[in-house]
Amino acid sequence: MKIVQEFKEFILKGNMVDLAVGIVIGAAFSKVVTTLVGSVIMPPTAFLMGGVDLASKKTLLIEELREGDTHPVYQNTVEKDIPAVYLEWGAMLQALFELLVVGLAIFVVIKAINAMRKKQEEAPKEEPTPVEVELLRDIRDELRSRGGPPPA
Repeated sequence: MKIVQEFKEFILKGNMVDLAVGIVIGAAFSKVVTTLVGSVIMPPTAFLMGGVDLASKKTLLIEELREGDTHPVYQNTVEKDIPAVYLEWGAMLQALFELLVVGLAIFVVIKAINAMRKKQEEAPKEEPTPVEVELLRDIRDELRSRGGPPPA
């Protein structure tokens, strides 16, 4: 039972819960950014590039080989089909673009949070009036109400 109690204390610590919430929000944010890039930003970009879909761009490295073909490098007969090998550089560029969008979004959010914190820190805080000053004000107000001589 002691292990169960220790695990319960560990899992309910503030840092653990904050981390879990951060991971869930991060996953949701990732889906939003992926959709933003893939469905909102990339179609107009493809249009401007003449209808080219950047994510589908790739370079053929090794052609597909069928059973019975001669391998171009090893000069031997291929025993089973070998699929073509591509360098998918378009998908990599799109992933880098998504990284830039995420980085920009996080930068903007952090900048806004820092600006709000700075405003809170700069806000003038009313310092409590010392008791002596309050007493002197009370005496002054009392003298005025009695019609006594004006304070100097």
